[in-house]
Amino acid sequence: MSGGFDFDQEINREGSSSVKYDGRQAMFGKSDVIPVWVADMDFAAPPAVTRALIERAAHPIYGYTLFPDSLYQALIDWMQRRHDWTIQRDWIVMCPGVVPSINAAVMAFTQPGEAVIVQPPVYFPFFSAVTETGRELIRNPLHLENGRYTIDFDHLEQCAKDAHLLLLCSPHNPVGRVWQPSEMERLLEIAEKHDLIIFSDEIHADLIYPGNRHYALGAFPGHAANIITAVAPSKTFNIPGLNLSALIIPDKSTRNAMTQVFNTLHVSASNPFSITAFEAAYREGETWLEALLIYLRDTRDSVATFLAQHLPEIKVIQTEGTYLLWLDCRAMNMTDAQLKQFFVGRADVGMSPGTLFGTEGSGFMRLNIGAPRRTVLRVLDKIVQVRHG
Repeated sequence: MSGGFDFDQEINREGSSSVKYDGRQAMFGKSDVIPVWVADMDFAAPPAVTRALIERAAHPIYGYTLFPDSLYQALIDWMQRRHDWTIQRDWIVMCPGVVPSINAAVMAFTQPGEAVIVQPPVYFPFFSAVTETGRELIRNPLHLENGRYTIDFDHLEQCAKDAHLLLLCSPHNPVGRVWQPSEMERLLEIAEKHDLIIFSDEIHADLIYPGNRHYALGAFPGHAANIITAVAPSKTFNIPGLNLSALIIPDKSTRNAMTQVFNTLHVSASNPFSITAFEAAYREGETWLEALLIYLRDTRDSVATFLAQHLPEIKVIQTEGTYLLWLDCRAMNMTDAQLKQFFVGRADVGMSPGTLFGTEGSGFMRLNIGAPRRTVLRVLDKIVQVRHG
């Protein structure tokens, strides 16, 4: 038990149409791997969310649904309390997930053939949002030194001369960086100098380990016109299947450009259950989240200790946020195909291959630790047994 919540409880998700479990055959070519890949957690959602959903389900009509004022206020209160950011009601645009919003931003602020900057290794929909809409992809790779990733700002400034949009991942998936104020200020200086719009994907903003702090990019004064911030309760409270997120866009013209794309596509995010869960999570889920963060921290540290003792050729990139660990496997001296065969074919462990996040992820794997700790340790045991067997 952690904070009164049982994160050690093992819940059978097979047969629930779970991508993580029921999609193993399609992803890995076999269904018996331990799934530690797709970014949802194996923990029960906060009890307050389940209670609210049950209560809503008891009303037997599930018709077209408005976004109530209380929904917006729940988000406003959360951002003030957790991130010290005072946002206004009219800045908020509700939308059906962060990934559709990334695609909408690309369509709203660039034309086919124009350039968009991404910072790999990065969450793979960043790439497809650019390439599948006929835009030019400009890579500003993160720099890895002494086990820590940083932004190459000199290179970014060169990239910004040829682009109008930057897709920022903050905190960063998969490398786990929580960007510091000095880094954010330099980023904003470059954006202002080159008239660069920044779409800041902050879906992991609440999943910050003790000793670190997330700084919302849009909260920095003087840059509102250039910033679109995407937030959601989905990763925080393990409700991603309900598909509801929000954009915080202080500038009216920027906001109108985004809503025009959504309106053109007739995209609606209103859903009686997603709305219910969204509000309940932000209003009543904080105690659960605090307990979760301690549990995840202890799991993160257990993984690092275990690998250092038993399999030092796999190095954990120290994560400051998210429940995703970026594993440097280059010292194993295997190709990416060999790594797949080793982890999937021999150890029966289903992680996300590093190459999914760009060529810069070659030699890496992404491990999802959002599961009971015994499950994560069982994964490590299987890897060690095969490596030393």
